[in-house]
Amino acid sequence: MHTKSIATGQRKGVKWTSTARGPHRKARSIPLVKVVRDILKYADNTKEAKRIIQSQKVLVDKRPIRDHKFGVGLMDVVEIPENKKHFIVLAGEKGLHLKEVTAQDSKHKLCKVVGKKVVGKNKVQYNFHDGSNIISDKGYRVGDTVVVELPQRKPVEHIEYKKGVDVVVVQGRHTTAHGTVDEIEEGTTTRKSLTRIGDVKTLTEYVFPLGKHKALIE
Repeated sequence: MHTKSIATGQRKGVKWTSTARGPHRKARSIPLVKVVRDILKYADNTKEAKRIIQSQKVLVDKRPIRDHKFGVGLMDVVEIPENKKHFIVLAGEKGLHLKEVTAQDSKHKLCKVVGKKVVGKNKVQYNFHDGSNIISDKGYRVGDTVVVELPQRKPVEHIEYKKGVDVVVVQGRHTTAHGTVDEIEEGTTTRKSLTRIGDVKTLTEYVFPLGKHKALIE
């Protein structure tokens, strides 16, 4: 697609697949070339999509990405500055999809803590679901969400995983179910932790905290 087409928001495209690479797991990410061509429909073919990406016209988490096979995944922020369009990658019943958001909402990203390890005195490395990590002494727990400011990835808010928190299910057969946490069943050596959200009960690891009292993402 020509630069003029990006500016006007013209959308055409055809189906196409590719292997994603990058921090997200392949099964949970979409190649950027597919985002530009098939989802946002800003290109008529692969060649045009590659040219748009290589021209640094597409940002992921506020940073230009030139690799057309770069995989965007859950909660990533995708932007087309020339069109003033901002999107967040969310989980849907048929896989990942993009939801348009405001410029203000695109300034922050929700990162779920999936692991941690001690790296120094009073310092812990927290690993996030998107492959990134930070070193902090804040005492986050696995399952919590840390809201970071983009592109610096500076933590600005902590959403503790507990009863009463707004959440959404991002994996499993209950994907897209959302509400507040009613009950958390602790795991054992033989059984994983379970969370109940209204009538839905699912693995705690499938649940993503969105807000303390109100979801930060609708």
